[in-house]
Amino acid sequence: MSPVTSRVTTRGVVFVHATPAALCPHITWALEAVLGQQVRLEWSPQPVAPRSMRTELSWSAPVGTGAQLASALRGWDGLRYEVTEEPSSHADGGRWSYTPNLGIHHTLTSVSGDAVVQEDRLREAIARTRGDALALQDELDLLLGAAWDDELEPFRYAGDGAPVRWLHQVG
Repeated sequence: MSPVTSRVTTRGVVFVHATPAALCPHITWALEAVLGQQVRLEWSPQPVAPRSMRTELSWSAPVGTGAQLASALRGWDGLRYEVTEEPSSHADGGRWSYTPNLGIHHTLTSVSGDAVVQEDRLREAIARTRGDALALQDELDLLLGAAWDDELEPFRYAGDGAPVRWLHQVG
């Protein structure tokens, strides 16, 4: 990350769609470590996954914080989450999706929130599928994270109406 990029501030949201209750304090500590400040999360039950909790946290911090947050949460047993980072004048936005079954998926995002597929990745998918339309559809689904969206969608809907807490970088 360049010195200019590290000074540019952006915003995003951490969506913890489901986690075992025992991980709640650990998730809080991980978010605090990345953001460099105390956070207060409002946990609520996740109806799709009994005995699981959910929360959301909106943040404002330097560009690149989304990747740091996603890395800090990656690999914990039973945790399902998404981290978003809005694009800025110096960097693309991003969305990191994680499920225990699929692992992590990163997608670049445009100002309008659309997934952006880089030219070299698209060309590779086309070359790899050699004109097979069904295989190309599978490759595009992989590039766009369709399997992650399919697995997380029930958890997203279960969070409708949940409170969102905004956190803005201080100092």
